[in-house]
Amino acid sequence: MTQIYTWLETGAPWLGQLSPLFVATCGALVLVIAGGVLAARSPRTGGMVRLLGNGLMLAVFGLAVMRFVRMDPSFDAALHAVGGPVQTVSGGETRIPLSADGHYWITAKLNGTPLRLMVDTGATVTAISTDVAEAAGIEPDPLRPEARVETANGTVTAAPASIETLRFGSIAARDLDAIVMPGADGPNVIGMNFLTRLKGWRVEDGVLILTPHRPQPAEETSTR
Repeated sequence: MTQIYTWLETGAPWLGQLSPLFVATCGALVLVIAGGVLAARSPRTGGMVRLLGNGLMLAVFGLAVMRFVRMDPSFDAALHAVGGPVQTVSGGETRIPLSADGHYWITAKLNGTPLRLMVDTGATVTAISTDVAEAAGIEPDPLRPEARVETANGTVTAAPASIETLRFGSIAARDLDAIVMPGADGPNVIGMNFLTRLKGWRVEDGVLILTPHRPQPAEETSTR
């Protein structure tokens, strides 16, 4: 076994550069072919090997689909919409469990319009997309200079605006500065300019806990 590992490292270093999905696909094909060959001699053994190969092929296909879909930013919101953890209010604090996508999502009302936003501690300012701004009746402020924002697709120009009310759980914020990003389907994120208004915020056991200065009565919020 040690000799095999040594050969892989010295005689075939290119194997370490191959995609794990590609290697798994090749392995699945080998199992399917081997199962067909073995079936001629032992139908039961060949069938089991072929079944294992088909199962591995399906798993590789599923992983490949998830890998490409996760490149779409709207997938995060969609994932949360179909069954993500639900925020709760306890003792005046709003508790937001970590979603399966690794982000914290809140269900809020933006000027009374239901919306899901992602809490982003790396964002300086709260940001919403153009379609959300239009739905919530938020107009860009013509008296304030536009902002240049670095995104994964390059630098874009965002329009400054003000959110009249942002409410979720036990929290209500008014006259919150924001920027309106061009395009639709996101990003819609809560930035540090909102979090710094709170009495405090922390993460405990994967749960984001937001504590307002003046807790508000919790109200039912749904984006469905």
